[in-house]
Amino acid sequence: MSDFLSDADFELYRKLIYDESGITFSATNRSILESRLKERLREKKLDSLTAYFALITKDHEELKTLLDSVTTNLTRFFRNQAHFDAIEKFVVPELVKMRGAGGERKLRFWSAGCSTGEEPYTIAMLLKEVLPAGWSFEVVASDISLKCLMVGKEGFYADARVQGVPENYLAKYFDRKPGGYAIKDELKKLVRFDYHNLKNDSGLRNLDVVFCRNVLIYFDEAAQKAAIERFWEAMAPKSFLFIGHSESLFGMNTRFEFVKTDWACFYRKFI
Repeated sequence: MSDFLSDADFELYRKLIYDESGITFSATNRSILESRLKERLREKKLDSLTAYFALITKDHEELKTLLDSVTTNLTRFFRNQAHFDAIEKFVVPELVKMRGAGGERKLRFWSAGCSTGEEPYTIAMLLKEVLPAGWSFEVVASDISLKCLMVGKEGFYADARVQGVPENYLAKYFDRKPGGYAIKDELKKLVRFDYHNLKNDSGLRNLDVVFCRNVLIYFDEAAQKAAIERFWEAMAPKSFLFIGHSESLFGMNTRFEFVKTDWACFYRKFI
């Protein structure tokens, strides 16, 4: 047991974070919570966890800052290339075939847990390349981390962060800047960044594709099931859900069907 974070304090904070975000802390990642709490106490010039708990129960902005600090924001452009191959070769052709007869030729994507924006910008670049003429799209990008959303909105990435972006995409969709690359405005305007906590209803509806990769692993089964149900409500009939390669809906009672393609596996809301 830590001298700083007692078992009683750990339970108190663990329950609050779970209730507010669905993020689960256990003995294995307790040290992460402890280090983040130490940072926040230093920042707020407080000398006890009791005083800090009193603060976050009445200051919602500080609570959001704490939730921001305990999330893991590992991401990169074209992460898990197989998913994007499946979008290009299977999902977009299927959606164009199904939606094309209905009139409005517009696809709606949601990058849930978008971190610093690499995923939604990857989706936008790909759609610019593969959607047929006469089609449009929008990408909503959301996260619980305000810091990450600010990076995504700015759209500037250091040289090391654009590793893996094909040269033709780099030339077409980025401007070279000192120390890195900036997303061009024409692409930036197609991605809308918005704060969202997956514990709540997003208000989004009729989405064609939802990406929520490597987020559910931080939730326990009940929070995972609730998030998946909210995705179902937000999605249009015959739409697609992508989760992380280490995540699965197997064993979870959901209404999604499993789709296995030559490129990747994902899920479909068939009705």
